[in-house]
Amino acid sequence: MMFIISLLKSKFSVNIPKFSHNNLKKIRTGLFYCYRCTMSNKTEDIIEKTKQLAPRLTNDKHKGQAGRIGVFGGSIEFTGAPYFASISSLKVGADLVYLFTNKEPATVIKSYSPELMVLPILNDPEAIKKIEPWLERLHVVVIGPGLGRNDQTFEVITKVIETCRQKQKPLVIDADGLFLIAQRHDLIKNYPAPVVLTPNVMEFNRLVGDTPGDGSKQEKAAAFLMEVGSNVTLLCKDHEDEIISRGTTVKVSGGGSGRRCGGQGDILAGSLSTFLAWSIMADYAPNVACYAACRMVRDLNSKAFVKYGRSMTATDMIPEIHEVFEENFERK
Repeated sequence: MMFIISLLKSKFSVNIPKFSHNNLKKIRTGLFYCYRCTMSNKTEDIIEKTKQLAPRLTNDKHKGQAGRIGVFGGSIEFTGAPYFASISSLKVGADLVYLFTNKEPATVIKSYSPELMVLPILNDPEAIKKIEPWLERLHVVVIGPGLGRNDQTFEVITKVIETCRQKQKPLVIDADGLFLIAQRHDLIKNYPAPVVLTPNVMEFNRLVGDTPGDGSKQEKAAAFLMEVGSNVTLLCKDHEDEIISRGTTVKVSGGGSGRRCGGQGDILAGSLSTFLAWSIMADYAPNVACYAACRMVRDLNSKAFVKYGRSMTATDMIPEIHEVFEENFERK
């Protein structure tokens, strides 16, 4: 066991598996797929791939091709988080975002933006029956922003994840979604599509729990990933972000500021969902999408901080998305 974990801990700068084009077709038709891996050992390679993610804006495209994202979140206490995740997904470049929430916060969230399609069906007695048809059209599903920890909500979200498994929908899981996964590793074990978990330090410790290992972050992450399967990626948020998958650790630093306002994790989750949809379309592994999302949020923070300093909030970061995208990801 420890020998295997030791092998998993071996750390390359970047090790990006690619999907074959045949496998990409299977993703889109909902059939099972697996990775076909190629190796890279240069950080520059992953940066270059992030610059190839965005679909070109040509006249032959139609609405929805650049990404249809579903966000499951929001509660009477937390209406901002699902908004930040959803609007970030749109501003990065997804065409359509569907926000699934409870009835109570729905009107408030709708008032934040006319661009979001808010579906107040998460606490409906027939929630899954009503949600399932919408899942068919989604490229990526985000679970967790502002979700809350109500037992009834968790029951519905459990069924949502199980349905996403059947339909092989890629997942981004954050915030209260991670709280559920910490109790139910089985929900993502051997999941047949990419899953990206986005824990902060506290959420990571809760997630790995009593996982065997010597106590180091790398050891615990390796053991956790061995337990849940090869399609799971950890995007660990800290002063230096770490993107950890089996046998691979990619670190992202620079940018940002000392301002740690709430909502930045939601912006990350939303941005990541769009980048993840594009990475699958472009035949890249989730590492590329994770790197792009980390770079995006770090640079959003630094640009907004220059303007607003200590008074900066997550709301101030949203208008910076266009400029940061142009500088880092727009195809020349």
